[in-house]
Amino acid sequence: MLAALKEARKGLGLASPNPMVGAVLVRDHQIVGRGFHTYGNRKHAEIVALEDAGERARGATLYITLEPCCHQGRTGPCTEALIAAGVVKVVAAMPDPNPLVAGKGFAQLRDADIFVELDAVAHTEAEQLNAPYLHFMRTGSPLVTLKAAVTLDGKIAAPEDNRGWITSEKARLHVQTLRHSTDAILTGIGTVLADDPLLNDRTAMPRSRALLRIVLDSQLRLPLNSRMVESCKDDVLVVTTSLAADDRRRALEAAGARVLIADHPSGRTDLRQVVNYLAKERYLSLMIEGGSRVNWAALESGAVDKIFFYYAPKILGGMQSLPVAGGTGKLRRSDAILFRDVQLHPITSDEFAVEAWLVK
Repeated sequence: MLAALKEARKGLGLASPNPMVGAVLVRDHQIVGRGFHTYGNRKHAEIVALEDAGERARGATLYITLEPCCHQGRTGPCTEALIAAGVVKVVAAMPDPNPLVAGKGFAQLRDADIFVELDAVAHTEAEQLNAPYLHFMRTGSPLVTLKAAVTLDGKIAAPEDNRGWITSEKARLHVQTLRHSTDAILTGIGTVLADDPLLNDRTAMPRSRALLRIVLDSQLRLPLNSRMVESCKDDVLVVTTSLAADDRRRALEAAGARVLIADHPSGRTDLRQVVNYLAKERYLSLMIEGGSRVNWAALESGAVDKIFFYYAPKILGGMQSLPVAGGTGKLRRSDAILFRDVQLHPITSDEFAVEAWLVK
């Protein structure tokens, strides 16, 4: 199973909108076939492993990180291929919550007299491996992560000069691994106007789909000569309101950007509509890298599922330095937004990151 999980991780950035799956075939105590899934290759991990094993698959045991599919999609049912190949046992790390599978794959294998076993030890790692896919299947929405780089006192920007970085280069490289594993990234127009970021995946590793770069821009102030627009290849989504000028919308669309009108009663853009749009387009995950106001709006809307905050050994202090989440905030301590399953990740000897899930 450890070998199967290792195979699955090879699909990082390459499997979406499908899950990362790894498969290993074992016969006579020897690995005879390996496989992992990539969206571009179409073939599921089981099929790749069966082709790798050839005739040695007959009488073998399959170790797989997710329940085999049993329906016709872009490919045929993997359960039928396993039965035809003569596999005698399947050990899976977890069931697939996809309503088209959801235990039916295991049932079909058992009906063919294939012994099926769940590996409880590998379940947690398999869950973490495919957190966006599993969240999408269980809720119908992409997994939304709020990411920020903060000082020890929770500040993300100084009131005057913001040249330089809050966190180290190693922390910023770690952020790129998060970007590589996500389908879409979002920021506010204030951040774009201040920093003119590319907001791209700089790992240089291949992806199954381009990272969708999203800007909340209620008045369509995004400059046509910004780096995001100039580098756009149908991978920029500008979210605006119906009050924005039509000529600005047409100009951005002519430059290759998508424009989504998402009105909120406040007159600003509605983040929930953005999440719904991503769900319809089958984007499994969204990372928010915004400023203080966008961060609070995201938390307040309930759209955020988890946070990933990088902490640097610094303090800015003062009442004017911007907190990680601004806006009106909660007026009573008893109304504070709560988190669960808090994890600490060491980044350098002096830096760490906090990962936690919102209590919903």
